[in-house]
Amino acid sequence: MSAPASTPLPALPVTFRPARTRAVLYGVGIAQLAVLTVIAVLLPKLGPGERISFVFTGLLVLGVLLLLARPKVVAHQKGVTVVNLTTKRELAWAQVLRVNLRQGDPWVHLDLADGTSLPAMGIQPGIARDQAIRDARTLRALADSHGTGSQPNG
Repeated sequence: MSAPASTPLPALPVTFRPARTRAVLYGVGIAQLAVLTVIAVLLPKLGPGERISFVFTGLLVLGVLLLLARPKVVAHQKGVTVVNLTTKRELAWAQVLRVNLRQGDPWVHLDLADGTSLPAMGIQPGIARDQAIRDARTLRALADSHGTGSQPNG
């Protein structure tokens, strides 16, 4: 999955995020909030507490969808910042040994120098497979050129 030698590396910082997935999540979240708010306003037999609960439920669902839209990977001069659903982790380039996106993986995994693997949900092939593959190749090329990333074998 390494990038071709003729492909220039992007200028840093560069942010990778699943744009189509984010657009869908934002759209669905706003639409459902609007529908629940309209229902709360238009149903004549609802009391004030019930109306508030409809809007509150819409806001709660919107919050969950916005949380699902949060993941991103930011490559910068010092290393990589991985933002997943509820966590954010800063990594120096030397900590990232390999960038993996295997067939069937829901997102990229970073093999780290401490022997662990970190999911990087900001690059996910869900509804934009080709873009995710390009992003993973670019991140791998950046890791190989800035840190101690492993070169492909064979």
